[in-house]
Amino acid sequence: MIGACKSGCKAFRAVHKTIYEEHSTMEPKNVLLEMRDYIVEMGAETINWCMQCGLCTNLCPWRLMPGQTSEEFNIRHMQRLGQMGIEGFEEENVLFACSTCGMCQDNCPRGVKIIDNVRAMRASIIGGGMPPAGLRPILGSCHANGNPWSGPREKRTQWQQGLEIPRFGPDTEYFLFVCCHSCYDPRSTKIARSIAQLLLRGGVSFGTIGVEENCCGESMRKIGDEELFQKLATANTELFAANGVKKIITTSPHCLWSFKNDYAELGAEWEVTHYTEVLAKLVAEGRIDLSAKSGKKTAYHDPCYLGRHSGVYDAPRQLLASIPGAEIKELPRSRQSSLCCAGGGGRIWAEVPMGERFGELRVMEAIDAGAEVLATSCPYCVNMITDACNSLNKQGALEIKELSELLAEGL
Repeated sequence: MIGACKSGCKAFRAVHKTIYEEHSTMEPKNVLLEMRDYIVEMGAETINWCMQCGLCTNLCPWRLMPGQTSEEFNIRHMQRLGQMGIEGFEEENVLFACSTCGMCQDNCPRGVKIIDNVRAMRASIIGGGMPPAGLRPILGSCHANGNPWSGPREKRTQWQQGLEIPRFGPDTEYFLFVCCHSCYDPRSTKIARSIAQLLLRGGVSFGTIGVEENCCGESMRKIGDEELFQKLATANTELFAANGVKKIITTSPHCLWSFKNDYAELGAEWEVTHYTEVLAKLVAEGRIDLSAKSGKKTAYHDPCYLGRHSGVYDAPRQLLASIPGAEIKELPRSRQSSLCCAGGGGRIWAEVPMGERFGELRVMEAIDAGAEVLATSCPYCVNMITDACNSLNKQGALEIKELSELLAEGL
């Protein structure tokens, strides 16, 4: 755990100055215990554990950025409003700013499940039929098409064209679940194809089910649409059971986390693995031979949902180290202290002005570390960091790659 701030710390003084100003200038507001109790019922079971120390706010990546959202979003203050049932937390720049990176939760001295609290507070608003305007098409598409990208269900497997991807059957060991983003987004489909090519080269027994698959629902639940998540999860659970799925390989850390945690709450008992863990084992066993040399200085960005949330740090680095000629550069904020890309918690659909994107900090960190390539192992991270790199006009200085793409180039 990162140590709690001392009274002489600049960040400590800043946060407690904010607390003082809130209490000295705030107009009287009604405490609504009914709202507080409703938030707890929606899943914020630990919200009253919070003692308002402010460590969460100090560690939040929004503190690193300028702009309106940074000024308005304070996770400590948001928790306090939820504790008291006081109006104000429902403002879009407050309630939907959290990217659920987990930095605050991992270091909370009281063990408050801050992400569950955020999800419950969002659910109290979404459940009342009041989602932000920018999220309505996303939620609507998931209801209608089983994915948040407005992609027709019949085109879910289009990324497989030209590849001999078998259909999952009774004798297949692994079900490959491809993230919706990598099924429909043109940039991200390259990730799905690279992963499938590597699994085929390694002789893995795997297959997909097809157009009947639905979004895992992780982002929908984090947004606060519990009803939609339950609908998607129930459909997937029934589909997987009907097809005899026992082991799952995911292309996205968000799907990994959801299948391991959200679905476990519903009674699912699958063995779920991220593709990097499978490939690391194949490379170690000599079943995948990477012969093409890279010769590029490469840094690795730890995705929040693969690292902090799921504890997978070594497998991606082992894979990077297996690429002949690659010179690995470790970033200053890595592993448990990795900087969030800002794509989690539904933020991948947020419109963020240039100069206020977490990914911009990450791009400059990689360049300052001497990297020519910044690799990661999450489709959301690729999306967010690529956008940041483009906004900084640094495409010529730094190449953003998904780890599977680097590995496939080395075959």
